[in-house]
This record gives sequence, C-alpha cells and structure tokens, in this order.
Amino acid sequence: MKIKKILIAGAVALASTFVFAQNITTASSYFKSVSEYYASLKTYEADFDLEQGKQEMAGHFSYKAPDLLRLDFSNPQEQVFCYSSNMLTIYLPGSAAVLQQSVSTDSSGASLATAQGLNLMNRYYTVAYENSQDPEPLDADSDEMVYKLVLYKRSTAEAFKTIRLCISVDTKLIRRVEATPNVGDPIIMNFFDYKLNPEISDQRFIYDAPSSANNYNNFLFSE
Repeated sequence: MKIKKILIAGAVALASTFVFAQNITTASSYFKSVSEYYASLKTYEADFDLEQGKQEMAGHFSYKAPDLLRLDFSNPQEQVFCYSSNMLTIYLPGSAAVLQQSVSTDSSGASLATAQGLNLMNRYYTVAYENSQDPEPLDADSDEMVYKLVLYKRSTAEAFKTIRLCISVDTKLIRRVEATPNVGDPIIMNFFDYKLNPEISDQRFIYDAPSSANNYNNFLFSE
C-alpha cells in the first residue's frame, strides 16, 4: 500500500510538471509567433514617435508586403524616408536634399517593425524575456500591458548591441522598439494607432521629390 501511494504521488507530481511546462512559452517561440503574425499582414499603418539623445521625431508609418516602406515625418515637417524596389530615398527639407542609395533587402531591413525586420532579428540575435514571461506595464504608470523581450546580437558585425521590444498583449503588435547601437545613444521608437490591412497603392512608395532639391546618389559611400 505504501509503495502504491508513493507511485500515485509521483505520477501526480509528473502530471503537474507536464501541465505547468505546457503553460510556459519560451521567448524564442513567442517572438516567432509575433513574426508570423506580422508576415500575415498585407499592409499596415501606424503613427510613431522617435527619440535618440536630444533628437525627437514623429510621423506616420506605412508598410506594404513584401518590402515597401515609407515614413512621412511631421517632425521634422516634410521629411520623408522611403524604401521601394531596393532603393532607399531620404528627403531632408532643411537641406533641400534628396539622398538615394541602392541597398539589398538584408541591409535595408528597412524597419525593425516589419516582417522582414523581425526575420532578420531572429537570424542575427538571440531572444530572451527581459524579466519573465508574464505581461508587464508598458511604463511604470501605464495601464497598457506588454510582453518585454530583449535581443542580444550573435556577432560583432551587427549594428545594434541589443534590441528591446515591447509587444502588446492584446494585439500582438510592437508598441516600442529600443535599439542600442554599438556607438551612440539608444534609438527609442513608439508605434500607436495601428490600421491593419488598409488599401494602399504601390504609388505611395514612389517618392516625387521637389524639383528644387539637390540629388545625392550612393550617399552611404560618398566621401
């Protein structure tokens, strides 16, 4: 009888452990599910704000699968970042300059908040929960709950040492990206007021610069 009780107790303990283990979602598994969700979206838009050191920016973000991206800034007003057909175009109104650069899909990664960006992060970074797998407030005084992940680079070749993601519990959408470069201040970008799968024409991602602007091609490699 005593042996029987020990066996039953052991079986219950093992069953409890199995049920508990089923409720644990690893950081990499959760990150993969977020990436798959973004990959299922054909288009999306969001407002954003961006901070790096003392520099602050804001604007509107548009994306269309598989690799069309545009950021229209309200601060600085009229500044544009556009990626289409492997061509990166940046309009700087303060300098009346249009910068253009042909880039590969990998190097454009164009945004960390796209399916392509998430795939690249999964390839080049390891993923962990910042504190635990439990939801946490976005900020100390916030009611919005998010999952917080930290990505660590696998090699010294990556531009960012770490990437911190805050992902909405309710929508599975990225609310905040905090990327810490190898040199310089962290880049903090918040996304809000998402619109999922709106009708967006390909024409939106072809930027027609002002005729008075000066054009600079291959600016990433110019001296």
